[in-house]
Amino acid sequence: MPFRRGGFRRFGPRMDIPKPVKTGEEYDVEISEVGSRGDGIARVKNFVVFVAGAKQGEKVRIKITDVRDRFATGEKVGAAEGAVEATEEVAEKEVAEEEVPEAEEGATEEVATESEEEVKSEEEVESEEEE
Repeated sequence: MPFRRGGFRRFGPRMDIPKPVKTGEEYDVEISEVGSRGDGIARVKNFVVFVAGAKQGEKVRIKITDVRDRFATGEKVGAAEGAVEATEEVAEKEVAEEEVPEAEEGATEEVATESEEEVKSEEEVESEEEE
């Protein structure tokens, strides 16, 4: 490959690829990661959007403030519409999980009594050996 003057290769003009987001539009997103500067990172059709003040796992509605070649920036507008339904589902799961540990507690007590019996039997064996 021939090199141009200056010692670097030229890769050609940048193609203006259409972005899946536009300035001023709003989207419901889930923050999947946190960037090095503390901004939340969401993806809209696999296009990275940085959201200031968002935390990982949060479902928010964002408004796009700036669109660049490889990423966009946005600001939180409020909670996502699906977030209300998701919190209701989480509450239902928590109620269901509260019932399960009660049954598990009984099971752990049975295991504890079995281990106590084993300890007692081991102590009996040791006392018999000493005699």
